[in-house]
Amino acid sequence: MVYVSTFQGTHSRYLLVSKPHPLLLQRRVAMVDVSKWPLFTLLSAQELASIRHACIFGTSANEAIYITHDDEVYVLGLNCSNCLGTGDSQSTIVPKKLDCLTGKKLVSLSYGSGPHVLLATEEGELYVWGHNGYSQLGNGTTNQGVSPVLVSTNLQNKRVTEVACGSHHSLALTHEGEVFAWGYNNCGQVGSGSTANQPTPRKVSNCLQSKVMVSIACGQTSSMAVADNGEVYGWGYNGNGQLGLGNNGNQLTPCRLIALQGFCVVQIASGYAHSLALTDEGLLYAWGANTYGQLGTGNKSNQLNSALEYGQNPHCLKQPLCQKHSIKLCCLGCLCCYITVLYLLSEHDDFLTVAQSLKKEFDNPETSDLKFSVDGKYIHVHKAVLKISLTLLSQDQKFRTVGTFFLYPSKNEWIWMSLTGLLDLATSYCENRLKKLCQHIIKRGITVENAFSLLSAAIRYDAEDLEEFCFKFCVNHLTEVTQTAAFWQIDGNMLKEFISRAGHCGAFKN
Repeated sequence: MVYVSTFQGTHSRYLLVSKPHPLLLQRRVAMVDVSKWPLFTLLSAQELASIRHACIFGTSANEAIYITHDDEVYVLGLNCSNCLGTGDSQSTIVPKKLDCLTGKKLVSLSYGSGPHVLLATEEGELYVWGHNGYSQLGNGTTNQGVSPVLVSTNLQNKRVTEVACGSHHSLALTHEGEVFAWGYNNCGQVGSGSTANQPTPRKVSNCLQSKVMVSIACGQTSSMAVADNGEVYGWGYNGNGQLGLGNNGNQLTPCRLIALQGFCVVQIASGYAHSLALTDEGLLYAWGANTYGQLGTGNKSNQLNSALEYGQNPHCLKQPLCQKHSIKLCCLGCLCCYITVLYLLSEHDDFLTVAQSLKKEFDNPETSDLKFSVDGKYIHVHKAVLKISLTLLSQDQKFRTVGTFFLYPSKNEWIWMSLTGLLDLATSYCENRLKKLCQHIIKRGITVENAFSLLSAAIRYDAEDLEEFCFKFCVNHLTEVTQTAAFWQIDGNMLKEFISRAGHCGAFKN
C-alpha cells in the first residue's frame, strides 16, 4: 500500500502519495492505492510496486511525477508547457526517467498553473522546469524550461528546505529561515515593494528582515509565511481578503496578521484565494474567498479577517482539532471549485475503525450537515455517508431498499431515508453522479400509489430521465394513478400540464 501526503499547489488538483521515508514521513498517515488514479492505470504492476512518492497534477490530473525506492524520478502525462521536464514538448503514456534527478532525495515539490514545477532536494538544491512566461523559474529568462535546471542565482551557499508556487510566481524557504521570491508580481506577490516582475530569486525583507521563517505558502497571486514565534505574514493580492488583514487592499510588502496576535501558528496553507492557519493549541482559522463554502463557515460570504475559529464553529469540532491528532493542512484548487482538506494523522494505535467512526457520529447534530424528519423526529446525518450508501446500493451490497426509501446504518438499527430528498440534495450541489444513481434507484421502487408524487419530484428537481420514466408509467396505469390521493393533491398547474401532455400521447382515446 502507499501512504498519503501533500505538496503545495494552487490552480490544479493534486495529491502526493508516498511510502514511509525517514525524511518525509514521521507519522502514520492514511493509505491509498495509486493504481486507482486513471493516469497510473497505464503502469505495469512492477512499476506501481516501485513507487515511493507520487504527485498527480494538471487541470484534469493528467500529469504525474513519481519517485521510486531507488530515488529515480519518472514523469508521464500530457506535458503542458514542458511541465514534465523531459527535454521536449511531447506527451507520454510511458514513464520517462529524469536522469539529472536520479539519486536526489526529494524534500519539497510544488507547481503553478502554467504549470511550472519547483523541486527541492535533501542537499538544499533547487531544480525548476516548465512554464516561464513571467520568469517564475527564477533563471533570469522567460524561456520555457524543457528540462530540470539548477537555480543558484542569489541562492549560493543557501540550503532550500521548502518551495511554494503561485499561479506564476515562486517562493523558496532556506534552512536559515529566509524567504526568497520571484516571478510574476502584478499584485506585489513577490514582496519587493513594487509591481515589477522579478526574474531571479530575491530575498523578501522589510518586516521579515530579522525574522526566522519556518513555513511558506502561495495563493494564486498572494504569498504567506510563518515565523518561528508563530507570527503570520502575508503580501500580494488581497481582493478576497485572503491575506487576513481586515481589508481587501493589495500589499506590496509583507504585513503581519494582527487578528492572529497572541496565537502561535504552526502551519499555514493557501488555496486559490483563501487561507488556513493552525495554532499549536489545535485551533484552526480560515479567511478569504468563500464562494464555494471553502471556509466551512456555513455560508458563502468572504471573510476579511483571520478570525474564524473552527474550534468554535458549530459545524465543526467544538474542541481543539489537534487534541488527539496532528493535522496536515492542504488547500486544493481546480478550475471550477476550491476546497479545503484537513489530513488528520493519527499518532496513536487506539484509533477507531471507519465503521466505528460512522456509528459514533450517527445522529450527531454537532458534526452532521443534513437532517431528515422521520415521524416528526429529526435524524442528523452526513451527506458524504449518504453518497457512499447510495453507491453501495447501486452495486447491490448489504444496503437494502424498500420502495423509494433506502436504509442508513446507525448504531444498532436501520432507518429509512427519502430518496427524493437525496435527489434534491444532488440537484442542489450539482452532484450529477449521485443524481443519476438516485433516479436509477427510484425507478426500481415506483408504484401506482407513489408514481405521481415521483413525477412531481422529477419535474421539481429537473431529473429529465426520471420524469420521462414516471410520465410513461402514469400513462400506462392511468386509471389506477388517477384514483390515488397523490394525483388529486398535486399542484393545479402541474395537473393541467400532465393532462395536456397525456392527451397529446393519446392516453384518453377510446
